[in-house]
Amino acid sequence: MSAIVIDNLDVSYGETKVTRGIGFTVAEGESFALVGESGSGKTTVLKAIAGLARTWTGSISVFGQPRGHGIDRGFARQCQMVFQDPYGSLHPRKTVDAVLSEPLAIHGVGGDHGKRVEDMLDAVGLDRKFRFRFPHQLSGGQRQRVAIARALMLEPKLLLLDEPTSALDVSVQAEILNLLKRLRREQGLTYLMVTHNLPVVSFLCDRLAVMRHGKVVEIADVGQLKRGELVNPYSRELIELSATPSQT
Repeated sequence: MSAIVIDNLDVSYGETKVTRGIGFTVAEGESFALVGESGSGKTTVLKAIAGLARTWTGSISVFGQPRGHGIDRGFARQCQMVFQDPYGSLHPRKTVDAVLSEPLAIHGVGGDHGKRVEDMLDAVGLDRKFRFRFPHQLSGGQRQRVAIARALMLEPKLLLLDEPTSALDVSVQAEILNLLKRLRREQGLTYLMVTHNLPVVSFLCDRLAVMRHGKVVEIADVGQLKRGELVNPYSRELIELSATPSQT
């Protein structure tokens, strides 16, 4: 079964059309990346799937079910989103325990919530001593682990990852990427990830779609990326920029 099927997706903010004719399919269990420069419409696609961008035409289906144009409580059990900024996405006045317990309470999930919280802390590699701390008492990497744990509390099959490591120190990025790779393997997750970082794609993903000016210009497997065999001129430009050391 396909996890995501998108066809002819046009998303608008007011009078501004952000994406044009987007189409791609993500297989169940696959890790698929949307790459491109800022403003290319990558995150907008994630928001349309999640119900956060409501003005769109075309079709979106997730695990065979058509998506509506808004937030759907039932859909939240299947799909969750992890945002770029872990500090901004966590309530500053709620403990880790409260943050992780909240989805269970909202969706009426029974059982031992405390044990579920502790099990999820274990799953994302956080010591249980962090359970009753607040976000400001955690490092950036620890906060992102909490954000990932929160996304997994309802046991979804699909994660939408919006630049999940870009706000973190370089030394921490690899830890989070290794965590995501392990969780995907252990829990049979499907990933749709937005990133501008091609080495991240090479490490974590199976295929990628290159976006520019709101359109998909190329879809390729990660082997083509690693071999430098992307065809579109803009795709090749991204490879060259990725291989050029940044100047500081």
